Amino acid sequence: MDFAQIILSPFVWLLTFFYNLFGSYGIALILFAVVVKLILFPFSLKGKRGMIQMNMLQGKMQKLQKQYGKDKERYNAEVQKLYEKEKVNPMSGCLWSFLPLLILIPLYAIIRQPIKYMMGINDADVLNTIAQTVDWSTQAVNMGWIKEATDTFTNSGYNQLYLASLITPENLSAVQSAVGEVGKNLFSINFDFLGLVDLSQMPQLKFWTIAGGFGLFLMPVISAVTGFVFSLISMKTNAINQQSAQSANNNSMRTMLIVNPLISLWIGFSMPAALCVYWIAQNLLSMLQEFLCGKLLKKDYEKAAAARAEQERLDKEEEKERRRLAAEERARRIEEAKQNKGRKKKLEKKTEDEDKIPGYVKEVSRVGMRQYARGRAYDPYRYSDEGPTVYPGAQPLFPSKQAATVQAQEPEQEPLPQSADTGSETSSNGTTVDS
Repeated sequence: MDFAQIILSPFVWLLTFFYNLFGSYGIALILFAVVVKLILFPFSLKGKRGMIQMNMLQGKMQKLQKQYGKDKERYNAEVQKLYEKEKVNPMSGCLWSFLPLLILIPLYAIIRQPIKYMMGINDADVLNTIAQTVDWSTQAVNMGWIKEATDTFTNSGYNQLYLASLITPENLSAVQSAVGEVGKNLFSINFDFLGLVDLSQMPQLKFWTIAGGFGLFLMPVISAVTGFVFSLISMKTNAINQQSAQSANNNSMRTMLIVNPLISLWIGFSMPAALCVYWIAQNLLSMLQEFLCGKLLKKDYEKAAAARAEQERLDKEEEKERRRLAAEERARRIEEAKQNKGRKKKLEKKTEDEDKIPGYVKEVSRVGMRQYARGRAYDPYRYSDEGPTVYPGAQPLFPSKQAATVQAQEPEQEPLPQSADTGSETSSNGTTVDS
């Protein structure tokens, strides 16, 4: 038993159990899909709840985008803080949707090599013996599986699946006897589904060229139709709690609505019909899951819808307030421009009138002159002989503080009267002195 068989053993056991219980490969695949869906249902429910929580945070994230949109590093940090505060995992909404695809990979391996996984036989010699016993070369050429008959069996592609379909209840004993001891593990797999489809065959576009081709042709078509219906239901369900502003997201969902069925159709015509049965069962069960999730998350959806309505109301009020403030600002600027225009005209008129007055001299502004700068650090004796800027031996520009103080204390003396005719001066006691 190799590593792949060990990893896939739970899936093999489950599929083999259902086949032994019902004797139909198609029913076994459907029940396998049911079990997988039941196991993943709690995770899917959690993922949908996470999507609701994420959509409820869209309003706050838009505010952060407006506030820190230019600083991406700061924006990402603030968004992460918001997730931690609200206890929301941004990956919870989409992570669980990929789990069914991860289940499909091991199931595909089991369907492609049923003798290896379901019967535990992978020896090349044993497979070649089985092929010779059931006349593999002749029947494979007649069925169109291979172009030319070969002496040895090649275990590639879907050859092992085709070989398993050739083991019937009629030749089972002969095959078991031919392979010896390991023959006890061999059994005939019933690939017939509803008497219409051989699940070991691959659907063909030219369905009229093979036996049962029309039933095979319908399998991918039904798979694509059910996938389209499921995508449509899922989109309408998720639209309940989505922000109306997410037009880009809505466009992507519409694109996926078309792309997913096309992918399903392409896969249906590229792989055996057994995978189509599983795919159809998954789509139908997913529709049922959407209905149950809608019932269980009804309160969450209503809360999300109420939060969306409230956010839309706040956005409208914010937009209304923004427009009001913008209108007030425009009116203020217009009024200020009118006032400035009137003042300018008055000033120009005053200047013209003053220029017309003969001998009028405009008053020179004293702003900037040192002696009129009465600041806190103003020192009127800065440039005196006691000031900090005087040089030794230099003539001071202004009197010292002491000289200014003495001069201020001395009384002013009135000038002596002088005779106009003789040029003599009169003393203080009334006598006249010749000059």
